[in-house]
Amino acid sequence: MSNQMTKSPLQVSIETKLSLAENITFGLQHLLGLTGIWLFPGIIGTVLGLMPEVVGYIVQCCFITTGIVTILQSSRFLKLPVVQGPTAAFFVAIMSAGKTLGLGVAYGSLCVAGVIFMVLSLPFKKLGIMGRLVKYISPPIVFGSLLVIIGAQLAAYGLPGFFGHAGTAGYPGFNFAAAVVTLVAIILFMTLGGNGILRRGAILWGIIVGTLFCAAFGNFDTSPVAKASLLSLPQIFPWGFGVNAGIVLLMCVAFIHATGEAMGMYTLLTGWDGQKLTVDRVNRGIFTEVLGCTLGGILGGIATTSYPENIGIIRVSGIGSRFVTLTAGILALFLGFLPKIGVLIAIIPGAVLAGASALLFGVIAYSGIQMLAVVEWDELNMAVASTGFIIALGAMFMPAEILDMLPLSAKIFMSQPMLVGVVLLITLNIVINMWLRPLLAQKQVQRVEDMN
Repeated sequence: MSNQMTKSPLQVSIETKLSLAENITFGLQHLLGLTGIWLFPGIIGTVLGLMPEVVGYIVQCCFITTGIVTILQSSRFLKLPVVQGPTAAFFVAIMSAGKTLGLGVAYGSLCVAGVIFMVLSLPFKKLGIMGRLVKYISPPIVFGSLLVIIGAQLAAYGLPGFFGHAGTAGYPGFNFAAAVVTLVAIILFMTLGGNGILRRGAILWGIIVGTLFCAAFGNFDTSPVAKASLLSLPQIFPWGFGVNAGIVLLMCVAFIHATGEAMGMYTLLTGWDGQKLTVDRVNRGIFTEVLGCTLGGILGGIATTSYPENIGIIRVSGIGSRFVTLTAGILALFLGFLPKIGVLIAIIPGAVLAGASALLFGVIAYSGIQMLAVVEWDELNMAVASTGFIIALGAMFMPAEILDMLPLSAKIFMSQPMLVGVVLLITLNIVINMWLRPLLAQKQVQRVEDMN
């Protein structure tokens, strides 16, 4: 299975081993890129009216799930530098299902859907069929366009996050200053940091600079760290267990998005390093990711997938070593059992994370544009990409009264540009490029032969 190659951004290849200090430094940088761990549980808690300790437990389980799957993917199964993190598709599905039927049904249905997708991706000979779908997601016109859509969707969390929320400390001026200080620091480290650890760890150093700025001039409250327990273990189905067929279908839609996004990440990373992405390798990766999602459902965390933000970190830093992401997985697993450490990271000011995320989200979008540079932009390819792009982004602006008329699963689907984009781009590419293009070419050849 071949990869479309562009100029590789990697200065450190996937199989290169770094020092322990470098692994820890760059691994920590990857963890700080997992914005969903801190954003999504808090939003779920606000919508469902959960107590702070419950939200903290969800964060803890997200770290545990992230750690286990990242370790497996980086070491034994996929052997690529992918970092797992809570994904928007599952976040929305869990929040919506939890609001209507309770968290027990939401997580129980997630586990049932996870078992279905594990069967579909069994990494044994020809049993797994998910890996065979990579040819539909990997073409540059599909995955490149999807990355641009993801970057555009994430823009909603970029600049608005610079200001914070009305009524909270630092809103709006100080928060904006903290975000700008963070972003400027990252850019300075990237451009003036030479070829060493200052440039490669630009995002981590920028976040540290932004946090120190908040500590020196703002209201940086560390009391949650003192209140958190030192050690805590996860539970099995902490909110009970229930299954609803409609919610299972909703979770299956989320899995389709997550696995499609993951296959695109595998394609991009192997292309950067000149590696071969086989069907068996894809099945191993997808099976491990789905296993992690199911484990997250059992423990009570948000299901994970390969994080685009971490691909952005690799793109910016040039560090592609899977031993760095292996270290990130180990660190995440430890944090999952040490609530004080997890809370310490979680209290990094939102404006600081927004400042760092602004650059990461832009890198994701422009990585897609870089992939699209190899596409021959004739009328057929233009029809695929332009239609998928505009309709997918239009999902961000769907009228509430229209969404309220739809069933829950359709409502979740239509409100997520990433979900709309991956389905629409794959469908259009199959119909136009894989079916219609050969027919048109055959007719053109026939016309030339008839003229002669």
